[in-house]
Parts: sequence; structure tokens; C-alpha cells
Amino acid sequence: MRRREPRPAGLAVAALAERLAPQTLLAAVQRVWEDAVGEVVAAQAEPTGERDGVLVVTCASAVWAQELDLMGPDLVGRLNGLLEGAPVRALRCQAIAARGWRE
Repeated sequence: MRRREPRPAGLAVAALAERLAPQTLLAAVQRVWEDAVGEVVAAQAEPTGERDGVLVVTCASAVWAQELDLMGPDLVGRLNGLLEGAPVRALRCQAIAARGWRE
């Protein structure tokens, strides 16, 4: 009997992670976020919530939140082009509160 060569574990782990991932619109968006918005935007903003197709995006600053608001329709189109299933209807961008302002 002939032994098979070992198969890369990375493919099996990736398949398992895909099966275990939550099947929500937010989870789907988080998986494609960087591909849809690009590395620069993804470093400054991340999808943090979703309700009725409206995606909440938390940004590193108010300037980034405003920029993503302006880019919203284009980003929604890119996201929906990468997603299967329920589409994103709109973005709602918010900025992270500055530390010390609440004290």
C-alpha cells in the first residue's frame, strides 16, 4: 500500500474557519471589507455593526468618518459586488471618541 503525501493544513483550516464563521451580513462584510475599501481605508475604519442593511462603520477620527460618508454610495456598491445574499443598503459612519473627553 502506497502512502499519500501530506496535504497542506492551511486549506483545511481555512475551510473550517469559513464553516464556523457567523452567517450574518456583518460577518460577511467583515470578511470582504479590505478587498472592498482598500488597505488604507481598512486601516482607519472597520465595520462594527449592522441593522436592517445599514452598516455601522467605526472610524479612527471624525475626518475619516466624514470621508467615508462621502464615499458611502461607492463603497456600498463595492461591498455588494463582493457579497452574496442580503445587500448593504447604506453606511452610517461614526468616530471613536477621543480618550479623556468623557472624564
